[in-house]
Amino acid sequence: MGKGKAQVRIIKEQRVAPIEKADTSVQLTTSEAYNAGDWITPVNDMRGLRQMVKHSTILPQCIRAYKNNIAGFGIGIRYVEDVEETPEMAAEFKRAEEIVELLNTEQDTKEVFEDVIEARETYGIAYLEVIRNLAGEVVQIEFIKETPSVSKTKPLDPYIPSIYYHHGQQVERKKRYCKYKQEIGGKTVYFKEFGDPRIMDRRDGLYLQEGKSIDLDNQANEIMEFAIGTEPYGEVRWIGQVLGVDGSRRAEGLNNNYFVNGRHTPLMIILKNGTLTEGSYARLQNYMNDIKGEAGQHAFILLEMESPDGKTDFDADEQQDVEIKDLASILQKDELFQDYLDNNRRKVQSAFQLPDLYVGYTTDFNRATAQTAQEVTEQQVFQPERKSLAWAINNRLLNEYQFKYVECYFLEPDISNPDDLYKLLTVCNNAGGLTPNKARQIIFEAYGEVAEDYPEEWGDVPLAYSKTQGGGMGGLDLGGLTESLQKQIAKAASRSDDEVVAVMKEVKRLLMKMDRGEA
Repeated sequence: MGKGKAQVRIIKEQRVAPIEKADTSVQLTTSEAYNAGDWITPVNDMRGLRQMVKHSTILPQCIRAYKNNIAGFGIGIRYVEDVEETPEMAAEFKRAEEIVELLNTEQDTKEVFEDVIEARETYGIAYLEVIRNLAGEVVQIEFIKETPSVSKTKPLDPYIPSIYYHHGQQVERKKRYCKYKQEIGGKTVYFKEFGDPRIMDRRDGLYLQEGKSIDLDNQANEIMEFAIGTEPYGEVRWIGQVLGVDGSRRAEGLNNNYFVNGRHTPLMIILKNGTLTEGSYARLQNYMNDIKGEAGQHAFILLEMESPDGKTDFDADEQQDVEIKDLASILQKDELFQDYLDNNRRKVQSAFQLPDLYVGYTTDFNRATAQTAQEVTEQQVFQPERKSLAWAINNRLLNEYQFKYVECYFLEPDISNPDDLYKLLTVCNNAGGLTPNKARQIIFEAYGEVAEDYPEEWGDVPLAYSKTQGGGMGGLDLGGLTESLQKQIAKAASRSDDEVVAVMKEVKRLLMKMDRGEA
């Protein structure tokens, strides 16, 4: 038996590289699909949109309502949490106030955002030029007035890491940034997208290469955009009403043209059994050419006739017949297309979700309907818009300041209904929950003043409790309170206040349960 040869093979474990999740967005955008180059062309002519707004009879009112009600009440600073103020919190509060006030020294900061809202509702997008100091903090914002003059690129490779501050912690995110350029009168200036940490040359839009330097004056500022929707250049919320807006303009033009070129001939005098003389024909031609506008009001036509064979006399059976023809029935009595114009107006308001009250049509309103319209519009339209805009200020524009205790917010109107407040306080007082300090606070807030609590202990004792003696629950007279509630329920029922009746009955049921010792 021969000797065999043994082979030794060492088998090693094959280590597989760990699978990592992509830390960048990989979705495709419409700008990459519809544009062959880097620069995106707007789908709609922005200057055409501006002309439509200028000649519309309803769009300016809707845009002004958004402008006045979203940002028009001002910008305020408030604490994020309702806790006892510390010196550090007070210092941050004061610093935030100064920063917001100095974001623009030419006008109130809230007016800058009013301009942003007006441009956004006109073009679908608006731009702010953002200026930083050497520390990288935002110190100034300028509204870019000529919105149509700005164009942008699609998000460009590569992905750039950026720092975002969240509750005091640094979070790194990777993002592809756009470039912007503004072209007016043959001059071009370039901007980088807000948050792009790279240095760009504002003259040619090129990023600074490693080892190179550039003067501070030639470094590009940033653009912060506010767009409606997801299109690259946004989309006006009234885009579906473009035909109606244009049709209304044409209808108004037709009505206006009537006063310039309309015919105002109220009657015609006709002579039969003859023909027009040469002089009559010439005068009639001149009349038809010249009778326009106010010059032709209350005029009439005189037609002179002659015999068909040129005779100067007429036989008895050929006497001329004079007839007066009334033409007033063919005149335009009032503006045309009134229903069409009114329907188009309502459609545009529906696109903005605005009731008539906010655009100057108040003939069908009373106090109750006006209060309801205001409440619904605040909840469905203006409050969400204010929160969205405030988020952009706190979490984007002022993110580098890393505020811990304060935030910016847009002030809003007081839409509370005194009648509802009265009903609520009545129920609360009858249930024994209204204290002198709370009542004082509510009254002072109604007058726009700040209330100070009563220092004595009775200031925090419910009024119903302080007026009773004996009885269960620490001296509270539940029997008397229940009887009082029953009277209030009867009064509310007589006024058909079903909601108040339901609340009072529930309070009564709980009080009776407490009186029996069941709770």
